[in-house]
Amino acid sequence: MNNGIAILGAQWGDEGKGKIVDLLTEKCDAVVRFQGGHNAGHTLVVDGKTTILHLVPSGILHDNVKCIIGNGVVLSLDALSEEIEILEKNKINIDCRLLMSDNCPLILPVHIALDKAREKKKGKEKIGTTGRGIGPAYEDKISRRGLRLGDLSDEKQSLEKLTELLDYHNYILKNFYDSEIFSPIQMHEKLILQYEAYKDCIIDVPEYIEKLFNDNKKIVFEGAQGTLLDIDHGTYPYVTSSNTTVGGIFTGSGAAPKKLDYILAIVKSYTTRVGSGPFMTELFDENGKILSERGHEVGATTGRERRCGWLDLVSLKRSIIINGFTGICLTKLDVLDTFKKIQVCVDYHDNKPIYKEYEGWEQSIKGVSEFKDLPENAKKYIHDIEVYLDVPIDIVSNGPGRKENIIINKFF
Repeated sequence: MNNGIAILGAQWGDEGKGKIVDLLTEKCDAVVRFQGGHNAGHTLVVDGKTTILHLVPSGILHDNVKCIIGNGVVLSLDALSEEIEILEKNKINIDCRLLMSDNCPLILPVHIALDKAREKKKGKEKIGTTGRGIGPAYEDKISRRGLRLGDLSDEKQSLEKLTELLDYHNYILKNFYDSEIFSPIQMHEKLILQYEAYKDCIIDVPEYIEKLFNDNKKIVFEGAQGTLLDIDHGTYPYVTSSNTTVGGIFTGSGAAPKKLDYILAIVKSYTTRVGSGPFMTELFDENGKILSERGHEVGATTGRERRCGWLDLVSLKRSIIINGFTGICLTKLDVLDTFKKIQVCVDYHDNKPIYKEYEGWEQSIKGVSEFKDLPENAKKYIHDIEVYLDVPIDIVSNGPGRKENIIINKFF
């Protein structure tokens, strides 16, 4: 029985993780976010209605599912408040279901200011961050000067910590970036008010997760971004600031490795990337434009257009080595419906991709619910990916809706 399931992006993020988390949490008891911040953008389409989540785990649309934000997440209380307000307006119940670790590092306005100032100063050499303060917040965590959610339980001590932190950052903002500086008193007053609003949601996450497992509950661990953006294993320095790979689950939630039974790779049927950095299969022709338009490739968080290209099996093989994926969910296969020819990168030579060409199926696969009913060319495309990667494809997503999936292997 698979009681602990990880859902991780295998590319540069934006693979469609949110939809699959939402799909699988129908049969689970809790969803845990373990890294990243509100730089994530998980888009869910249920009954034609679109919900975009940035911090709140994607299980929130299921009434009985607990949604847990682990210590590996850098937490913006401003962003969380905005997201909760939107969910409540849409009559989605949050009470007693959204829980968070007292060890979550806080993203403060000064982190956002630093993030934007750095990118501006870098100019053409910028990394392409979301400008939401994620990186600077993680830096403060690692340097041990950061403010954590639980610190706010002691008003006097948290003000002292915040004052020391702002003294450091204000000096850099003023003297190096010629930017605005921040008042610790004003910032602290707002933080305390926010803490009062959320203090009943703060828990000991490792202990809570252990109890769920002991009670034979099913838990989904929801990744943000993707493997190739991992701070250690991604296309450095054009990466995010957290561990997006499987190891991040254990450090970012406190769950024990032996509790994880199944690791699902979310793989888009082609490749996209937001921001700067290398992209071997990027397309600048009409095919790239078609992928962008048919796939609606605009960042859910940033609003930036995604760079598009053919599927890169070489980089995916690397993702499999790092994460040890048990199975694959192949998403957005329907985006390829109109192509007469489809290319797949199977090797590199002289820093250029080597492609294998496939015949397209040139018909709509939306609405298909059984693998046997797919066009033969679509089946071959899926089969060859499976063989090359040596990992079974257990789910095929053929549309944005919750029910637009082909379940090949029921593992939950």
